[in-house]
Formats: sequence, structure tokens, C-alpha cells
Amino acid sequence: MFEADLKFAVVALSAVFFVIDPLANVPMFLSITSGDSAAQRKRTAFRAALATWVTLSIFAFAGALIFKAFGISLGAFKIAGGIMLLLMSIDMMRAQPSPTRTTAEEQDEGRGRDDVAIFPLAVPMLAGPGAIATVMVLMSRAAWRVVPTLAVFLAVTITCVVAWLLMRGAASADKYLPKTVLRAFERIMGLLLAAVAVEFIAGGVRDMILHP
Repeated sequence: MFEADLKFAVVALSAVFFVIDPLANVPMFLSITSGDSAAQRKRTAFRAALATWVTLSIFAFAGALIFKAFGISLGAFKIAGGIMLLLMSIDMMRAQPSPTRTTAEEQDEGRGRDDVAIFPLAVPMLAGPGAIATVMVLMSRAAWRVVPTLAVFLAVTITCVVAWLLMRGAASADKYLPKTVLRAFERIMGLLLAAVAVEFIAGGVRDMILHP
């Protein structure tokens, strides 16, 4: 039982971390907050990370209710979420921005807003459709058992903290990390995310066959 819970915790952390991809958001954060002072950037980074945590936590709690309200089966949602993650992972391996995370129009609009922490930084850049689908599927697999449920929220918390720290020190990170290193790391995370996506799709197909 302990080994199964530990395995689930590792899968949850890797899935949430790779789909949110905090490191890949550093260049976008710098672009959207260009012209802001260091203090303003720190405040924006904290609010964006907090808003991301709140958004994903709400969807984690309300996932089952959403399934019932729209008559969606768990298998269908796993397949849909897996396909979305697979599309994102392909874009990550090609080292290009994924339109499933955020579009160029949304980023351009964000630059003109007084407060960019909620939109577009938190939603949809960090807590995008892929991240929301991931936490909902993970919570369905956790089935509200204590350890797996805590593992999902711990994964969300750790990822949001990492995102906050990276955005908080974004100016230094962008200065000292070459773009080639960022691109190489993004491709590695894309490959791992693709494997997670295939697991989601396979699990969804299995659920639909066993529980039509």
C-alpha cells in the first residue's frame, strides 16, 4: 500500500510539474512584466502563483461535481485530458509556445493590463486547460483516499512554490540561463509529459472498455 501511494505521489508531482512547466514561463513572465520594477515583479509573481494554487485547488475539489453536472465519464475525460497533454508535450519537444497553454493575442493583451497576475499569468499560462485536466484526473484516481489526495495537493503546492521562486528571480534567471539550456530542458520535460499523456489515454480507454 505504501509503495502504491509513493508511486502515485511521484506520478502526481511529475504530471503537475511538467504540465505547468514553471521554467518555460520565465521568458513569458519577463515579456509580460517588461517595464515593471523589481518590487512590482515580485508582487506579481506571488499573486500569480497564489492564484494558480487557488484555481487548481478549486478544480481538484469540484472535479467530481463537474463530471456529474455535464454527464462526463471519467474515461472520456482521461482521454480528452491525455490528448491535450500530448499536444502540449509535442510543442514542448519542438521548443515552441503551445497554443493550448496561451495564445500570442492573450500575451499581447496581458502586457497592456495594470494587473497581469491573474490574467494571463495565472490563467491560462500556469493554470491552463492542461493543468486543470491533470489535477481533476489525478483526484479521480486518488478517490479521496487520504494519502493520494494529500499527494495531489502537495504536488500543486510544490509546483506553485517553484513557479513563484522562478518568477521572483526571473530577471537573474533570464540573465544567467542561456536560451539553449532552457530549450533543452523544455524538450526533456516535453518527452516526460508525453509519457504521462499516453498513460492518461490508455487509462481512459481501459475505463471506457471496462465501464461503458
